[in-house]
Amino acid sequence: MSNKISPIINPDELFQLKNLSEIIIIDARAGINAEENYNKEHLKGARYIDLNRDLATVENNPAKGGRHPLPSFEKFSEVLSRVGISPENHVIIYDDKNGSNAAARFWWMLRAIGHEKVQVLNGGLQQAIKAGFATSDAVETFAKAEKYPISEWKFALADINEVEKARKNDKNIVLDVRDKNRFDGLTEPLDLIAGHIPGAINVPFSENLNEEGFYKSATALAAKYSEILGKVNPENVIVHCGSGVTACHTLLAMDYAGIAIPKLYAGSWSEWSRNDRPMATKETK
Repeated sequence: MSNKISPIINPDELFQLKNLSEIIIIDARAGINAEENYNKEHLKGARYIDLNRDLATVENNPAKGGRHPLPSFEKFSEVLSRVGISPENHVIIYDDKNGSNAAARFWWMLRAIGHEKVQVLNGGLQQAIKAGFATSDAVETFAKAEKYPISEWKFALADINEVEKARKNDKNIVLDVRDKNRFDGLTEPLDLIAGHIPGAINVPFSENLNEEGFYKSATALAAKYSEILGKVNPENVIVHCGSGVTACHTLLAMDYAGIAIPKLYAGSWSEWSRNDRPMATKETK
């Protein structure tokens, strides 16, 4: 893409931007009471996006697409219009989990439809407040945008059948970014079965962050993932998590490190574990 900007922006860099009125800030925090908490306090001017409502089409059967399947192009276009985003806008996204949750997912979705000016706020809501960024409990008002033209996901996706083939091929890597206890089958707070896809390797997304919750340097991340990927080309790498959300945190980290963005398996463990597929559990791994 032309005029590519860093996928990550630091709080102090946000302060330095001269034309804040031309920037759209999105609060993408997710989880219980997320919107209520947004209404109580958010970065001044930030508009709210909901993971379940806006960044996914949640179905009754996670066996088909997982817990957070990607929305249709029509739905996503409507969401972008509703929050006032046009192709020329500079969008900055944050959440309350250091950018590791829905902020990264929204970043991937925007980049995947060809949106160029989009960044995740490093450190998320907490670090922005710590840096002195103004907050508000006001109801934000803004104009809708024209329908956003979307024709395809420009970044590669992998489905469950491709993952099945890739996990058996030493020329591919299936990378699971969930925490080690979930990967090892010791705990599973969200899905029905604990464990992992046989053949997958575990690189927790939390390793992308330093102790303060900021992304590690691009140099450090480049060294880390270059070692993990070895001679395997990024196009032969499939990244997943529980439901295709935090996987985007690692895709963002790779992009920040200058590594070509691998494939996303959006269905992730939430889909795989609900189908008749091989599984490595605590007992059988």
